[in-house]
Amino acid sequence: MSNRLSARLPLACATLLMLPLLAHGQQSAAAEPTSDNASQWALGAGVGVERSPYAGYGNRTRALPLLMYNGPRFRLFGTTADLKLGAVGPVGFSLRAQYTDEGYESSDAPILNGMEKRKGSFWLGGAALWRNPYADLSLEWLADASGNSHGQTVKLRGEHRFKSGRFTLAPYLGVNWMSSDYVDYYFGVRSNEVRAGRAFYQGSSTANLVGGLRTDWQMTSSQSLFLDLRVTRFGSGITDSPLVDRSSAAAVRAGYLYHF
Repeated sequence: MSNRLSARLPLACATLLMLPLLAHGQQSAAAEPTSDNASQWALGAGVGVERSPYAGYGNRTRALPLLMYNGPRFRLFGTTADLKLGAVGPVGFSLRAQYTDEGYESSDAPILNGMEKRKGSFWLGGAALWRNPYADLSLEWLADASGNSHGQTVKLRGEHRFKSGRFTLAPYLGVNWMSSDYVDYYFGVRSNEVRAGRAFYQGSSTANLVGGLRTDWQMTSSQSLFLDLRVTRFGSGITDSPLVDRSSAAAVRAGYLYHF
């Protein structure tokens, strides 16, 4: 049953994002919202700590410099870049390029000893954002352009922003779907990797539930801090893997930005 639901998720996500397009089908593509018309730059640094799903791996900690640019036709933040295509009514569209470091080395955890290295990937695809008074809905589809996993992902997310003075709170909830190729590459066990306590496993498509809270503090007109707390509940395609020993994982990201 869960596999059938996972297989239908991309179609369901696309249908939800098509609703506003049908309502505004007679309108021509418009420019991005006014806030995006002026170019903005920011430099800073961030750190993220995330609980790994792999048994015995512990936490993954990453620290990196941050570069942000937001202009009329191009947007860059960290390892994600968007080419803005315009909008139809309240729905904006963009082409997206992204790099993700989701791989592992065989030395990262005892359960991974003897496993072949899994690499991070460069992804290409598209994204849509529907702004409305109740919640901003975003839809992202990406395919592995580096050819490592040959996988695809679809992410649907809803977010509502609350602003009070210099603070902004944004709770969010979403579903992340991953194709069978993606799951098999990162969570599968190949025949030559089987050993005692690590059976052969061929991953199947699955969907993770993601919820969290993001907050931004505008310290001055040019300086801001952000904090993102997130919990992910893994789908059965991941939790059934002999490499995984948990059904959920928490993550926290924080950073500083100086805006020009």
